[in-house]
Amino acid sequence: QVQLEESGGGLVQPGGSLRLSCAASGSIFSINVMGWYRQAPGNQRELVAAVSSFGRTTYGDSVKGRFTISRDNAKNTVTLQMNSLKPEDTAVYYCNLAARATNYWGQGTQVTVSS
Repeated sequence: QVQLEESGGGLVQPGGSLRLSCAASGSIFSINVMGWYRQAPGNQRELVAAVSSFGRTTYGDSVKGRFTISRDNAKNTVTLQMNSLKPEDTAVYYCNLAARATNYWGQGTQVTVSS
């Protein structure tokens, strides 16, 4: 089993920045993809950003140029730096680890962008 513990999130004004972190523990297969998804009320869960254990990154179109994902393979952590936040970025953000055709999810952390 894999456990994901998220930290960060909260309330920020438009144009501000936040950082989300996620630490994975348990039986982690070394080849995996870690990332962040988000879900706003009434919307489907969508990919924000992901990074493979080889360092390949993928971003959702709406966050390109504003968010940066990074990981530390030795510590099994992934970080999402979110800049130039917009009200439409408001959502619950979920950490994800995908390995061996299995998805693991964190409990979610709320990000609210509002003045």
